[in-house]
Amino acid sequence: MSNKAKVKKTPKQKFKVFLKVLMIIILVIALLCGILASISAVGNKSNKNFISTIEAVSYENQLEPILDDNGFYTFITDDNFKVVQLTDVHIGGGFMSTKKDSMAINAVAAMLSEEKPDLVVVTGDIAYPVPFQAGTFNNKSSAKIFADLMEQLGVYWCPVFGNHDTEAYSFYSRKQISEFYAQDIYEHCLFQPGLTDVDGYGNCVINVKNTKGEITQSLFMMDSHSYVDGDFLGILWKYDTFHENQVKWYEDTLNGLKVENNNTMPNSLVFFHIAIPEYKEAWDEYKANNFTDTDNVKYIYGKAGEKEYSVYTSEHNYGFFDKAKELSSTQGMFCGHDHLNNFQIDYKGIKLSYGYSIDYLAYTGIMKFGLQRGCTVIDIAPDGTFNSHLENYYQDKYKTVNEKETVNMNTNYHEEITEKQQ
Repeated sequence: MSNKAKVKKTPKQKFKVFLKVLMIIILVIALLCGILASISAVGNKSNKNFISTIEAVSYENQLEPILDDNGFYTFITDDNFKVVQLTDVHIGGGFMSTKKDSMAINAVAAMLSEEKPDLVVVTGDIAYPVPFQAGTFNNKSSAKIFADLMEQLGVYWCPVFGNHDTEAYSFYSRKQISEFYAQDIYEHCLFQPGLTDVDGYGNCVINVKNTKGEITQSLFMMDSHSYVDGDFLGILWKYDTFHENQVKWYEDTLNGLKVENNNTMPNSLVFFHIAIPEYKEAWDEYKANNFTDTDNVKYIYGKAGEKEYSVYTSEHNYGFFDKAKELSSTQGMFCGHDHLNNFQIDYKGIKLSYGYSIDYLAYTGIMKFGLQRGCTVIDIAPDGTFNSHLENYYQDKYKTVNEKETVNMNTNYHEEITEKQQ
């Protein structure tokens, strides 16, 4: 039996052991990340090949925008102008989401090929780089898949940012994704980063004018930001909203357009991701009145399909809706974010609208449900008035490249929906 005493390691020896262990851990993590990135690249390559098989949208006379003297993209027409709103596409761009990303591509291509819009506005969350669902932190991969699809389709489009497009843990910041969308290689993307002294990215305007030079509709794209009040990772659902300098930018821009428009305030629509607080105010008033119209609220279509008919918005309010009322320009607002809300209600003279979502990934099991999936079609008349309606993706008129998945079209994702809303 040995009586040898154990030799104690010196601090220097202990530090060397620690460094070796740390190095091994780093190497294992790096190797794992490399393997997952390679697998993701294979999946994204597969979807890139799929996109290359999709035919461009067939237009008889496609409108082409110009940049006017004020730097605004402008469409000129004396006819109706058609906008399609897509929202919450939720492309993961990672090895865990390849199949679901393909389904989203399939859906978007089918609807746009049939609708043939003059402009597509995507109201946030094109990307969903959540690692335990998508298998990646790389949000640019998602953005690239969608931008490549839209360029392949040859449809003019403009995105606004959602909270998931640039998460705190994503590889690329809002500024970097903004620069990505603004590249010249995407000729059909009308995204503009916006003024540097206004909060957010992508605050911009697209105008529709007639051949007399009159503005018939101004389409405002606005960044509703992500999270606030210490909710760095968004796990507490503390959402942001338009900031004061954005409200001022909206006011100043409209007043400038009024001067340009022979001192006549143009009609306008506003597109963003997270509902402003007035969406909740309006829906809560309607719900409290047993889902019946009030003096302030007039129901138009759709339903609140989130749990307990919830509208998820910010606790902060910097007066955007009140300013819109004061200026008497904005007729309607369109948002996303709540994938199962798709109602439109008139609140104090302004139509507040949710769009159908695309999402196959974010809500667990959502790919098996179909009542909430589709697009919103907005028809703008030559006099600047508008009407909008929802179009479900699973209609026969939408012909797909790949076969559509089988989904539940009889019940909603949440069973709490009452018959009063059907």
